Amino acid sequence: MTQGDAKRQFKAGVCGQSGVVAVEAASSRSFGRHTHDQFGIGVVIRGAQDSASGRGEVRATSGNMITVNPNEVHDGRPVAGEARAWRMLYLDPALIAQFSKAMGHSTGVEFIHPVLNHQPAAIAFGRLYTALTKPGQEPWQELVEQELFQILPSLLGHIRSTQMKLLSKELAQAKARIDAHPEVPVSLTELAAEAGLSRFHFLRAFKAATHLPPHAYRLQRQLQMARRLIMTGYTVLQASHLAGFADQSHLTRHFVSNYGLTPGALSHSLRAQHLPAL
Repeated sequence: MTQGDAKRQFKAGVCGQSGVVAVEAASSRSFGRHTHDQFGIGVVIRGAQDSASGRGEVRATSGNMITVNPNEVHDGRPVAGEARAWRMLYLDPALIAQFSKAMGHSTGVEFIHPVLNHQPAAIAFGRLYTALTKPGQEPWQELVEQELFQILPSLLGHIRSTQMKLLSKELAQAKARIDAHPEVPVSLTELAAEAGLSRFHFLRAFKAATHLPPHAYRLQRQLQMARRLIMTGYTVLQASHLAGFADQSHLTRHFVSNYGLTPGALSHSLRAQHLPAL
């Protein structure tokens, strides 16, 4: 691969969140030993690579998470010379310190796994990467916070057991608030404060009870609300507005992802059922 080829396969940019840089790459290039002044979190999309790390030689294959600590000496070599592809987010130490403190860690934490096979964290990374590099219709800052809280525990390791009880009454209140008005945005900070917990502990308890983080839970309720509105005669545009979506395309994207058909197709089918016979 020529130097020009390698350069064309690297895409980097500053994210919507300050202190974060995203890199997307595909290359058969080997990288010499070097360091970064940020934390790095990524996922290998295809292929594999060997690398030196602060914990010795490691190999990362497709689907594995890869990490690097600030000033950690590392390199990267493709396995068998075959190109590999990966995505990375480089985050300022102050940002990681903020989240680790909220989780009960000291602020001087380090990632303990240079390579980690953890599918839920890798999937959460994909959502995090999208939220940071394509901020727009979604409440992306809430998404960033929730996804980081789901990724970091697997990278930072265990901490002392912390009391994490969430009374059924408090959890029921949080769910009831979302269920009653899914069209109204509510932040993780608000929900956690009402429950008397930290954001991290509330998120873990809520997800344990509902199998979804609060944002994803609210999105499901929004979709159900829009579907009910369409089935009772509202137009797709009206339903998207009343259910709290940014616009009709925002509703359509999530509707197709969850139900397999567009809200327009559902609306058309319902109208056809009520057309008078010719």
